Amino acid sequence: MERLNLGPVSFSHIAYGMWRLGDDRDTSPAHVQAKIEACLAQGLTTLDQADIYGGYTAEALLGGCLRAAPHLRDKVEIVTKCGIIAPVGRHAAAQVKHYDTTAPHIIQSVETSLKEMATGHVDLLLIHRPDPLMDHAETGAALDALVASGKVRAVGVSNFMPHDFTLLQSAMRERLVTNQIELSLVHHLPFTNGELAFLQERAITPMAWSPLGGGRLFGSENAGVTESLGRLAKANDVAPSSVAVAWLLAHPARIMPVIGTNRIERIRQIGEALKVRLGRQDWFELYTAALGREVA
Repeated sequence: MERLNLGPVSFSHIAYGMWRLGDDRDTSPAHVQAKIEACLAQGLTTLDQADIYGGYTAEALLGGCLRAAPHLRDKVEIVTKCGIIAPVGRHAAAQVKHYDTTAPHIIQSVETSLKEMATGHVDLLLIHRPDPLMDHAETGAALDALVASGKVRAVGVSNFMPHDFTLLQSAMRERLVTNQIELSLVHHLPFTNGELAFLQERAITPMAWSPLGGGRLFGSENAGVTESLGRLAKANDVAPSSVAVAWLLAHPARIMPVIGTNRIERIRQIGEALKVRLGRQDWFELYTAALGREVA
């Protein structure tokens, strides 16, 4: 699988999203390992986590696997996120869901993530959501310090608008290497509202969460998109979901989709998106179907 360089770290062009890891009936270390092995078999080496996933349990599930099979750690890159506090799990005492991008919280979150995932470093740390109370100088200094310590190899953000991104970057020595944003055929506004253009102009790799729209892509309300996906899937001998991912991969910004599923057979199909070749008119056929009208 093609590699993407985000700062000093090389990642696979597609990442495996672990936000639903705890939803599986089997959460044993052996079953998590089977999922990772299915990813590795197709060159997919990047694992996407967050402290809050699974009510603050998903990182520990990955850690259980890495404790049982420590040889896997050198074969994967781990992305994780921090900054959201929800009144569940370790933060059950919180009165309200909120954001915390203070230095003590970021540093403690990383320490906890390292312990939970049984690793000495995180390859990429993201601030999960823009915080209205963010002190950009404090947050930026904390991220710089974590990279300097070696506990984090690279840093970025998630769900930031361009002005949030530049505010934080203005207070940092390290380069923010990505913004993980929602992007799919059912959430395509970033193609035209400046979010994607901002990253492309700066040669910053975008990461795309929910590239299949959380399943909404194949709902009855998107029949036109589904029809086009089906035709192109048949022409390329792949599943329709692979075409939807290929639609993102075709963009010159070199988008990194984050794909999450608990089914081993679907994990084995993730790399098929790289085999799809979409012409410009194919791309616009899907875009037109997603818009529900022809372009102006």
